[in-house]
Amino acid sequence: MTTAVPLFHLAFPVRDLAEARAFYGDLLGCAEGRSSDAWVDFDFYGHQVVAHLSPEECGHNATSAVDDHQVPVRHFGAILPMAEWEALAEKLRAAGTSFIIEPYIRFKGEVGEQATMFFLDPSGNALEFKSFADMSQVFAK
Repeated sequence: MTTAVPLFHLAFPVRDLAEARAFYGDLLGCAEGRSSDAWVDFDFYGHQVVAHLSPEECGHNATSAVDDHQVPVRHFGAILPMAEWEALAEKLRAAGTSFIIEPYIRFKGEVGEQATMFFLDPSGNALEFKSFADMSQVFAK
């Protein structure tokens, strides 16, 4: 397979594969790929993430201050087009998601202005989804 941008791969621990399938597959809409009794692949917005059954490795502890919020140090997510980000935020609210950081605009009026939200999967893995009205701001200093 040849792609303009290399695909990203991430493996992470979960406490229960059925919970992971419900969260990543049903709630986030990530198609399932290969799997075994110990792991499951998901198409995470065009990238491969793998939920590995490893309950003892689950959860997050450390945070870091960013724009007056405590951001989980260990997290992953995706940068979505703004309309997709807004739709996901509404879907998560409707599903009763408990946000670590509610959807909001970070660095408003500054370089790198972005929409962001943080929440946990059922295993305690932190996810951040963000969007930029101006995609040239993704790496702006």
